[in-house]
Amino acid sequence: MSTPCSIFFFLLTTFENMIQFTNVTKRYPGGHQALSNVSFELKSGEMAFLTGHSGAGKSTLLKLITCIERPTAGQVMVNGKNLGKLGRRHVPAVRRQIGMIFQDHKLINERTVFDNVALPLVIAGLHNHQEIARRVRAALDKVGLLGKEKQYPVTLSSGEQQRVGIARAVVNKPALLLADEPTGNLDPDLAAEVMGLFGQFNQVGVTVLIVSHNIDLISRFRSRILHLENGGLV
Repeated sequence: MSTPCSIFFFLLTTFENMIQFTNVTKRYPGGHQALSNVSFELKSGEMAFLTGHSGAGKSTLLKLITCIERPTAGQVMVNGKNLGKLGRRHVPAVRRQIGMIFQDHKLINERTVFDNVALPLVIAGLHNHQEIARRVRAALDKVGLLGKEKQYPVTLSSGEQQRVGIARAVVNKPALLLADEPTGNLDPDLAAEVMGLFGQFNQVGVTVLIVSHNIDLISRFRSRILHLENGGLV
């Protein structure tokens, strides 16, 4: 696996605050209030953890950052963009700056590892096959899976599948990595290995926000912890 200094990030222009929530409230039809007056800042190049019980509002917070949802009140800024006022045609450009990693990988089992990792590049409109191949191999190299391009996800272990998901998230050279319970299905050793990858990406300037319930694992990092309780930040 490559050392942190060899990772291929990162040339995007970034603002001092990568994420800024100001008095953000999110209320759904029917009256359910998922977030209430949430304010925090995550600086560019910072790594932080988001914790809270099920239903505390963690998923809603991630959906606001990725423009899946819009705030009912308050302001959500990502890399200098006010997402609440962002036109629909500008949303894809913001999402291309964000790499998203899921607990259940969300890989396409009928596609090879190469095709799964290349998918964000294809969606972004990159048609140069040599450049796609170069960036896919570079991303797989960073997660220790170079040489497995032709395999299918079902032939890989859970830890390898999660690393494919990480490679897919970083292949577009994002400024921001979001991870939703990325170690929830892994044993302690694999979980520590995956968390180490996030630490490596953060060391080269990538902003990282990780949702996790694993307090023992979180405690190994000297990073800020944001705790949500009943929709509020405590």
